[in-house]
This record gives sequence, structure tokens and C-alpha cells, in this order.
Amino acid sequence: MKYLASLLLFFIPFIQLQAQYFDDGSGDSQMADPISWEASVEKENDSIFTLIFTANLEDGWHLYSQKEADIDIAPIATTFSYNNTEENFELIGETTEPDIEPIYDKVFEADITYFEHEAVFRQQIKVQPESDPEIIAEIYFSVCDDEKCLPPETERFNISLEDNEITAGFTDLEISEKDKELTEALNINVSGMEKFAPEEEEGNNFLNIFLLGFIGGLIALLTPCVFPMIPLTVSFFTKGAKNRQKGLVNAILYGFFIFIIYVLLSLPFHLLDSVNPEILNNISTNVTLNIIFFIIFIIFAFSFFGYYEITLPSSWSNKMDDKASSVGGFVGIFFMALTLALVSFSCTGPILGSLLGGSLTSDGGAMQLSMGMAGFGLALALPFALFALFPNWLNSLPKSGGWLNTVKVTLGFIELGLAFKFLSNADLVEHWGLLKREIFLGIWILVGLGLMAYLFGFIRFPHDGPKKKISKVRFGVGVLTFLFVLYLIPGLTNTSAANLKLLSGFPPPLFYSIYDKGTEAPLGLEAYKDWDKGLEAAREQNKPIILDFTGWACVNCRKMEEQVWSNPEVFDVLNEEYILISLYVDDRKELPEAAQFNYLKPKGGIKPIETIGDKWATFQTLNFKNNSQPFYVLLDNDVNLLNEPVGYTPNESEYLTWLQEGLTKFQETAVK
Repeated sequence: MKYLASLLLFFIPFIQLQAQYFDDGSGDSQMADPISWEASVEKENDSIFTLIFTANLEDGWHLYSQKEADIDIAPIATTFSYNNTEENFELIGETTEPDIEPIYDKVFEADITYFEHEAVFRQQIKVQPESDPEIIAEIYFSVCDDEKCLPPETERFNISLEDNEITAGFTDLEISEKDKELTEALNINVSGMEKFAPEEEEGNNFLNIFLLGFIGGLIALLTPCVFPMIPLTVSFFTKGAKNRQKGLVNAILYGFFIFIIYVLLSLPFHLLDSVNPEILNNISTNVTLNIIFFIIFIIFAFSFFGYYEITLPSSWSNKMDDKASSVGGFVGIFFMALTLALVSFSCTGPILGSLLGGSLTSDGGAMQLSMGMAGFGLALALPFALFALFPNWLNSLPKSGGWLNTVKVTLGFIELGLAFKFLSNADLVEHWGLLKREIFLGIWILVGLGLMAYLFGFIRFPHDGPKKKISKVRFGVGVLTFLFVLYLIPGLTNTSAANLKLLSGFPPPLFYSIYDKGTEAPLGLEAYKDWDKGLEAAREQNKPIILDFTGWACVNCRKMEEQVWSNPEVFDVLNEEYILISLYVDDRKELPEAAQFNYLKPKGGIKPIETIGDKWATFQTLNFKNNSQPFYVLLDNDVNLLNEPVGYTPNESEYLTWLQEGLTKFQETAVK
């Protein structure tokens, strides 16, 4: 049990490795296609044939061997599979590949066998007498350059020996006239989009996640696994060195290596870049993934309560400790820092898990995670460097004691509350109706009451020391918790006070309620959930359209609705002047069978459109070259763009000005 959560924590990243973009610098997500495959057949005699598969790669790209690389983080090996049976044909030996020596790979930092420019694979087969098999060969592979890898793909060849015909692709997936018609219907031919190139606005997000990571690191410092290490480690370096200057340098290096280690932990997330523009949304709203995070956070919470310890295998830390002892100099200090990271995992792991869940389920992907890890590592490293420079500060540190466990248990309650956010995401996307807004807030109130009871000494946990007088700080945090619970209580009512603006984005939306709100749109607005119906209404009422690309699990969407749209002036313009069309790109409800189809991608390939979210996510990407939410577009009822689309805009006056500009342009166009 104690290893379960840590294993899950490190397994999830590899589910999410594809949550990034391939960016060619234009601002658009582009399909990278650096490899092409060809197939041919050589006839040896009436029953023996050789299937030949040739991979052609662009300069700088690598295709990996079929042999598994013997390293922890390895590239995806190329794999061949065939539909051979006793009745049709049998394989003679294994699929052969070019015989080359391993080459040093910069991405994986190891000697790996890979192919460049061209690679030819051969497979001999023996065809059964009087049989005419339809041979299907599938190649599973991934390619990388010196900076990144692309997601694994499958190339398929259908080979007819009798007709000497080879066709590539999944030809058994039929494309009907219905598919073609519904594919064409997705493109609404927006006029004016060419004026507005997509812009990258990630700088502020990176700074925010860095600061959040830094705060998380500061919190980790106050846990029983880390705090006692500060004076011990600083004293070791300053007193154990030959001179004070050497001790200072070693302590600063120790802190630097702690920082570097946490940054390095995020590097595996950069190995693959996604070529699917909707993958980030799919990850953040994936039901299975959110439930896994819910379970992990529950496990973390009870670990913080003291019922068990989540640790990495002790052999890891022992091995690192031995390395630190046996190797001197910079390398030894590095292994000391790595040992700290391993032995403190029971306290830092849950905080890092929160950082992981918060960053990889948002638009920043792996780069955002790296920034968060950098902030976390910096906060952990600073005390070791600063206290080495100013050792007298050690006297001002409070002594280790029961207050450290109080911090840990408090974090456990916070983890417990956050767990239900992930369950809520799954509930919203699947429309289960389990965690309506009031039920969600009720759970948070219970968690808050539990924290209050603990802080005021009414309940205790396994690692609590002897009962003592409640300190002023503990009492103060208890009072703040009580005030927070009081703030939540109006959220249980069916009144205007239920709009808890400070928490916008965390609870389910206001209209996802146990009360009858009369509408399923934010703030009681009338919203169409279908583009065609909304467009028809706009033409009937001769009003402009505000197209709202949103999501059930989109935090910033809720913030916009509850903090910006609730502004009386903004609300009046939305309610009276525009037709609101809200399209939920993460809605996992299946489309009626008649509306499901295979989408023909502009650059080739097929994507099944089976759910409401599939349809609107593709609709957004196809027409507006954007896949973030919230995303707002103002159109007239002839589908002409009125002004530049915007995303998350927390400034009420700025958003109101944007709405009024669109309205003015619509009125001017109508006069003409």
C-alpha cells in the first residue's frame, strides 16, 4: 500500500506525455510528418515471399530499432505485427532491420540503436498451398529529433499477393457520403479570421505556476520530513569543511543541486510533443484520469493524517546515501541532495502531486510543469544556501516539534478538499449529477469543520504528541477556517449570495444545482448549445452572436461567468444585445447515431466524431485555429467576424468594451 500512490503518481505522467504542441513558430499547431513508409513484395518462389517496408526520414529525425533500449526512460521501439494464422500464412523468422551500431542519442542521453534517412525492414513469409491471403501488416513506431519525440503512430499496409496490390491506411474504415457531408458542415467559412493570427500568451501563466510552485516549496519546508534537515545539513557543511569558505560553497552547491533535481524531474514530460490540437483538453477532462487523481489525493490525505506513510523504496535512498558517502566533491554533494529528495518524498510527494495535477491538466503542458517544479525546488533550496551564508539565523528557527505534524495534518485536509475537485470534473463531463454545486460545497464545509475540530483540539490523529495548550498560530488558523466555512454556507442557498466569487472556477457552475434554475446557462442567461440553432435564432432576431467555447471542467470559464459576466453592465449586454451560443468542448455525451461520423482532417487522416465534445472541439479548431477555453468570438448572423476573438479576460471593463465594439460594428454593418 505504501508504494501504491507513488507508483500511480509516476505512472500518470506517461499517460499525459502527449499534452503538448508541436510549434513551428507561426502560432498555429501544425502537423509534423517527418517520416513516410513504403511497402513492396519480392517473390522467392510459389510459397515464399519477402515483405519489404522502407522508412524514409527527413534530416535530423530518428526511427528507433525493434530492440528495447536498456535504460529507464527509453524511446518507443519499432514493432511489426501481422495477421498471420495457420490457415493463411506463417512468418519465417523475425522481421530484420539494418545492422548498425548504437549511437549516442541527445534526447535520451544514452547509446541507442536508431536509423536516419532510410531504413529497410524485411519479413519472409510462407503462404499455405492454394491460399490467397489478404496480408495486413501494422507498424507501430515513434520518431524523434535532437529535441523532442512525436507521439507513437501506426502505419498499416494491406497486401494482396494475387493481385500484386498494396494499399496503405485503414481501408476497412469506410468513408460514406454522410461522413463527407457532415465533415463539410463543420466548416462554417468564417469571414475575417485571416486578420487575426493566434497569439501566445503563456508568459503570465508560467510566472503564476512558478510562484505557485514556490509557495508549495515553502509549505513543504514546514513538514516533518524537511524542516529538521535544515539546521542539521547546514551545520554539517559549515562545521565539517576544512574552512568556512569551503563550507559555504558546499552548502550553496547543495541548495543548487536540490533546485536542479526538481527541474530535472519534469524533463521526461518534454520527450513527446502532441500533434493533436485537442489533446490538452482531452487530458484535463478525461474521466478516468480525474478519478485516478481523486483516488490519489484521498490516499495522500490519509497519509498526511498519519495512518500510513507514502514512501519510495528505501533501497533507492540507501543507494543514493552510499553514493554520497563514497564519492566526494561536487558529485557527492549532488547525491546528498538526491537523497534528501527521496527521503522527503512522503511529505513533498502529495504537494508535487497537486502541482502535477494542476499543470498537466491545463494549457501549459510540460513547460508549465517545469516552471512549477523550478519554483518548488528554489523554495526548498534557498534555506540551505541562506542559512549557510548567515548561520546566526539558525538561532531564530523554531524547534522541531508537534507543530510540524499539525502542518502536515492541515495539508491532509486541504488535499481531501482538492480531491473532490477532480471527482467534480468527471461528474460534470459525464453529467452524473452526483456532485451538484450545493453538494460539493457541503463536502467542503464538512472538510472545513473537520479541520476546525482538529485545530481546536477536539479530534486527534495517530502522530499527534501529548495534548498541550493550543498555540496562538494554531488558534488563528482555526479562526480563519471558521470564517471560510461561514463564507461557504450561502453557497448552499438558492439566492444571489450563492455566487461565491472568490471561489469561481472551483465549485461546479451555478446552474449545475439541486435547485431549479430555469435554464442550464450561467446566471440565468439563455444560451443555445448548438451552433445551427443559435445561428437560426440570431437571424430571426437580427442580433449578433457571441460564440462561447467553454468546458464543464474549465476553471477560467467559471471565473469569467461568475466574476465578469455577473457585472450588471456586462450581463445586460449579453442578455439583451447578443445571442449566446455556448459550446462545451469536453462534453462526453454521445451524439445520436445519425449525427456520428468520421471527420476527414484537412491534411489527411480520420477522426471519429462520437460525442458532443468531439464535434465542438473540432468545430473550434477547424474554424478558429484555436483550442483553448474560454474562447469568445463575436459574429454577425452572416458569419462575419466583428472583432478579434479573446480568451480569458478578467478585467470587466475591458471585456465590456470588447462586447460594445462588436455591437457597434454589427450596427454599422446593418446600416450599410
